[in-house]
Amino acid sequence: MLKQGILNPQLLSLLARVRHTNLLVISDRGFPFWPQIETVDLSLVDDIPTVLQVLNAIRPNFDISQIFMAQEFKAENSPSMRDQFAAATTGIPITFEPHMEFKKRVPHAIGLIRTGDTTQYANMILVSGRV
Repeated sequence: MLKQGILNPQLLSLLARVRHTNLLVISDRGFPFWPQIETVDLSLVDDIPTVLQVLNAIRPNFDISQIFMAQEFKAENSPSMRDQFAAATTGIPITFEPHMEFKKRVPHAIGLIRTGDTTQYANMILVSGRV
């Protein structure tokens, strides 16, 4: 029996199948469903869990070389929220791009982790390993 770390079996399975340079999406509650990629839905109620909570949970054992986010995130969120995301992603380069371009990357992901996050444009695409 696992005693710490990720306990959700579907999430563990998905994370174990992500390989070098694969993409993994962490999305907010309103992100569109993508039937062609596996989705692990962790949403419970508004803001439980958040994108940052999921990122913080997987980051200790998941090598992230780059993150993609929608540039609209910067315009739609407070400086405090932007600072929280910056702190959680310290040391990982983030590329901000238009949301429509961001969504074009999603079908190439190994999977998507849906959260209950209500933060506008909080979605992230993580690139695993070193590019």
